Amino acid sequence: MNFVEEVTWRGMVHDVMPGTDEQLKKEMTSAYVGIDPTADSLHIGHLVGVMLLKHFQRCGHKPIALVGGATGMIGDPSMKSQERNLLDEPTLRHNQECIKQQLSKFLDFGSGAANAAEMVNNYDWMKSYTFLDFIRDIGKHITVNYMMSKDSVKKRLSSESSAGMSFTEFTYQLVQGYDYLYLYQHKNCKLQMGGSDQWGNITTGAELIRRKTGGEAFALTCPLITKADGTKFGKTESGNVWLDPEKTSPYEFYQFWLNTSDEDAERYIKIFTLLTREEIETLAIKHREAPHLRELQKRLAEEITVMVHSREEYNLAVEASQILFGQGTAEQLRRLSEKTLLSVFEGVPQFEVAKSEIEAGVNIIDLLAEKTAVFPSKGELRRTIQGNGLSLNKEKVSSMEQVIDSSFLIGGKYLLAQKGKKSYFLIIAR
Repeated sequence: MNFVEEVTWRGMVHDVMPGTDEQLKKEMTSAYVGIDPTADSLHIGHLVGVMLLKHFQRCGHKPIALVGGATGMIGDPSMKSQERNLLDEPTLRHNQECIKQQLSKFLDFGSGAANAAEMVNNYDWMKSYTFLDFIRDIGKHITVNYMMSKDSVKKRLSSESSAGMSFTEFTYQLVQGYDYLYLYQHKNCKLQMGGSDQWGNITTGAELIRRKTGGEAFALTCPLITKADGTKFGKTESGNVWLDPEKTSPYEFYQFWLNTSDEDAERYIKIFTLLTREEIETLAIKHREAPHLRELQKRLAEEITVMVHSREEYNLAVEASQILFGQGTAEQLRRLSEKTLLSVFEGVPQFEVAKSEIEAGVNIIDLLAEKTAVFPSKGELRRTIQGNGLSLNKEKVSSMEQVIDSSFLIGGKYLLAQKGKKSYFLIIAR
């Protein structure tokens, strides 16, 4: 496959330096993407850069994931209104290891192939570089005028709300530029990729390579992903959508993609999956014919949940969705993890009862109309049972004499009462 053609039709190219395509056609090329290590997990905002590396490797080239241990200690001023908190080395090392484990789901690091992926940390070559050596070897090649002309610098300095820019942040583009030079010299890396906000930093690196070595290096950036309604991509009310299942459960992750708008789904399925152009066009046609079936969203959510988590976690997420919308079984309900159960039924009314009372055995009428307020009266509860309208843990309750004991508890803690088709109540035994 031709890399530039592949990522262009997928809508993943914002700017590309002239000569990039010719370089990639000429030989197997190494390219890197920088990843900010300020957390011990990637979030979906990182995925565009990760997918660029994945497509790059699929096209026969060598991807390098650069964890910005050194640059993470400074903070990139691009598109930021204020400085970041700085991290210590143990935190950065921990974050790097966690990030590599997540990247291994996308990139081949260990096959021994010529284009196997590598992970590097710029702290390794910056930690012993003295300030005097740096300004003598690197600083003299890039003028202040050149650095001041970058949009990331101009926007910060011209902003009325800005407190200005520290020297630390101002030098960021030089430090990132040196990363590119180092990888060019030590890894024969000739392409740097990143978000469109990184264009200034990337081209500084290419210019530094040209001025210091006379060599040629290239740049490719992808658009910053937004939602059709103009709101920020990758954010929910509870914050970032993480790849770590402990921070964002596979069910929540699946639901994020499933709930994208039609317009966004048609863009995202090109960017975040490996489906071919023909497959995506066929899906888009089917979707336009019957948008209520949400074919695009379902396939998008499937592809990316399987890639980030696993087929098993995807199947569990689908089952969890079915439970919420009335199609799940008691067996499926009991298979849910506690985190997923609470995610699925977030927002439904909750009641607490003493676990000792459940263990001793309690009549269903007393439990739902007296010890909790699932039903306002015992009379209404009896009528609901008579009308076959009550389920407990996804199983119909047919007897008013039913005794509920600890064998009913899901995970030793929860009971799920359902009134009619859509009214759920979660009872927690403590």
